[in-house]
Amino acid sequence: MFKGNYDLFQTIDAYRDLPGITHLEFNYPEHLQGYDLEEIRQHMGSLGVNGVALRFRGNEFMEGEFTGTDREVSRQSVELCKEAADACQALGGQVITIWLGFDGFDYPFQVDYEKNWNIIVRSFQEIADYAGEKGLKVSIEYKPCEPRAFSMIDGIGLTLQMIDEVDRPNIGVTLDFCHMLMKRENPAYSLALAARKNKLYGLHMNDGYGELDNGLIFASVSLPQALEFVYYLKKYRYDGVVFFDSFPVREAADQEVSANIEAFMALSDAIDKYGMDRIEDVMKGQDGIKAQKLVLDMFSK
Repeated sequence: MFKGNYDLFQTIDAYRDLPGITHLEFNYPEHLQGYDLEEIRQHMGSLGVNGVALRFRGNEFMEGEFTGTDREVSRQSVELCKEAADACQALGGQVITIWLGFDGFDYPFQVDYEKNWNIIVRSFQEIADYAGEKGLKVSIEYKPCEPRAFSMIDGIGLTLQMIDEVDRPNIGVTLDFCHMLMKRENPAYSLALAARKNKLYGLHMNDGYGELDNGLIFASVSLPQALEFVYYLKKYRYDGVVFFDSFPVREAADQEVSANIEAFMALSDAIDKYGMDRIEDVMKGQDGIKAQKLVLDMFSK
């Protein structure tokens, strides 16, 4: 949304006093275009800025942000990421999040997979080097499809492979709960794989039915999986920002934000009350019946 039809300061005002809100994130360039970054920072008051997420708007990117045949567009995409890093630093943020929605393919024989993979590796290396000089992290947000039939970076496995090949200390992954469900991943498993390598840089908490990017309120559909996800956040001592990426369409945005926070805190409190050690004891038995009883017990006491 651009300044012509959207008042960023009004949005900040609406969320600043909501209970549980500590940080905001901004999309780049759409949320920040036309605004003075220092003025935004001052307007935030006690709120922090966690980071900036790239949004590649415009038909020029539809063939691929980094891998399209027009190399000028590829350079434009890399430069846009560098601009986002500049904005993130100016706002006091820590991480830029990059989702490559168009770097993918729709048909057999449409692309040279190895060539395009290598282009993405080199692009992330350049961006990570630039961001690293500013003390920033670069986080890859993966999604299996939409808008392309297949994404080049579609799941936790390929994301971790990309991180390994980029080989920079400041590149990691942002886990979007809906995206993991779309990939038919178990979210807590993906979390564990990223966290064990100290590469969990961000969260986009939401929910859905697994086929589309529904963006529903966290834990509204996939309650047991959401509960396990929060358990693993505690297990690996995640200390980053918990960011909610749901899509209020018919719901009031501020009420949906509050519902997300309440759901997350309810799951967190249930785990604390039941006890991490007791949960771990159940998991050691690898017994499905006891695991199901554990979920029910945590909400019956």
